Amino acid sequence: MAVAGNGPLSGVRVVELAGIGPGPFAAMLLADLGADVVRVDRPGGAGLAIDPAYDLTNRNKRSVLIDLKADDGPEQVLALVERADILIEGYRPGVAERLGVGPEECLARNPRLVYGRMTGWGQEGPLAQRAGHDISYIAITGTLGMIGKPDEPPAVPANLVGDYAGGSLYLVVGVLAALQHARTEDGRGQVVDAAIVDGTAHLATMIHGMMAAGGWQDRRGANLLDGGCPFYGTYETADGEYMAVGALEQQFYNEFVELLGIKDEAPARKEFERWDELRAAVAARFKTRTRAEWTAVFEGSDACVAPVLSLREAPAHPHLAARGTFVDHSGLVQPAPAPRFSATPGSVRTGPAMPGADTAAVARDWDLPGLVEPAKEGTL
Repeated sequence: MAVAGNGPLSGVRVVELAGIGPGPFAAMLLADLGADVVRVDRPGGAGLAIDPAYDLTNRNKRSVLIDLKADDGPEQVLALVERADILIEGYRPGVAERLGVGPEECLARNPRLVYGRMTGWGQEGPLAQRAGHDISYIAITGTLGMIGKPDEPPAVPANLVGDYAGGSLYLVVGVLAALQHARTEDGRGQVVDAAIVDGTAHLATMIHGMMAAGGWQDRRGANLLDGGCPFYGTYETADGEYMAVGALEQQFYNEFVELLGIKDEAPARKEFERWDELRAAVAARFKTRTRAEWTAVFEGSDACVAPVLSLREAPAHPHLAARGTFVDHSGLVQPAPAPRFSATPGSVRTGPAMPGADTAAVARDWDLPGLVEPAKEGTL
């Protein structure tokens, strides 16, 4: 049975050539929104050192096993492409072409196909053929250099900023925009070149504008939004946990210092030369109570203060629990699909697709009897 849901992308067919990182996450997002995503897994796996049963980026998808290096491998993928709206691949530039499933071959078989390419460096440029990871891409765009304290090395923000924000999300926007074009009267398919360096640089558009206007210094820990401001940052509590403060506007700041209990002793927020003194006063006060106690103090206020929770703690937060921001599917707690739609909601319909488990079902649903040999159907 097809796993396409009733989300806004119901009826959209996606072929994902298995990889790791931002490509699978982008395909998961499309699947969360209702698309029928068929992941083409290679014999032996994609190289991610995780049990496939726990790889949540493969939820809501189906998997077929195709060896692209076998004689009939490329033709099997091209047969899927003929029936698809979108293809996603994350190889180094030129690899898909060498395997016989590059844009030229795919668009020849399906002129309205959207061919999404996910890379770190992009399809061309001096570094296009070089290896890299999230940290490499955000380093050269200036993004990594913005994060952290001024007297310490840049802080590594997991792989969220590059791989997923600058990569996956830009790929999704790109392929959906291209799909909209392909479905117009005179539309046609095209290649979407989603490079993490491009997307990550684009994320900092506002900050580049602030810097040009003189409102942002080109060094970390010296600005309003990078920890340089004493009322926008994190502070340790008595139990070694942390509270996050974002009291930027005057009315929020007023409430913040009142509830913190330093209203009468703290320097004025615009006395920039005394920011170190203000920071010390805020830090000292937070150290007098536990995270739970401060959470109770600021509950119900507009002071823009929140507890810093761990990944395991987050699903139990009352607000997130009330919204269903996390769901438990088959015993795995995981973030729910986002964003939300009033008429065509997405959902977690199936757990992670096991490599090759859906070959027979996809062959039936996509009308591709040649995808699986009859003798093997009973083993799937």
